[in-house]
Amino acid sequence: MAKATFAAGCFWGVEDAFMNVKGVNSTTVGYTGGTKQNPSYEDVCTGRTGHAEAVEVDYDPAQVSYEQLVGIFWESHDPTTLNRQGPDVGTQYRSAIFYHDAAQEASARASKSLLEKSGVFKRPIVTEIAPAPEFFRAEEYHQQYFQKKGVKACHMPQ
Repeated sequence: MAKATFAAGCFWGVEDAFMNVKGVNSTTVGYTGGTKQNPSYEDVCTGRTGHAEAVEVDYDPAQVSYEQLVGIFWESHDPTTLNRQGPDVGTQYRSAIFYHDAAQEASARASKSLLEKSGVFKRPIVTEIAPAPEFFRAEEYHQQYFQKKGVKACHMPQ
């Protein structure tokens, strides 16, 4: 088993992008990259803790590669918007890959470089690539939120 950690906006949607991938054993939404120990959702929403809403992905590398997971990460959000995904604004919604070892770091950086050179995006990619800091599991009502609520989107049309 291995672990990958991604932040790409609202963690409900990020979790949904990974949870049904063959080889992904489990997903956990939470907070990482900030300064407060054991932050609550309310703490993180203030934007003052420095945490990102993130997803920890436990996976079997024999069934799905880290590179495949990084590919899903790039496809699941807009990595060119700084501290924003759709209507969600703040550092807690930043785009980030938090690597767990040197191989993950090299893979993430190579993938970002290839994507930048591809010209797929018209604006620069602002995704942070950093060592995985302590991860704090979010409150239970956030785990597998879409399945619990029977929805498939972070934001409902008005």
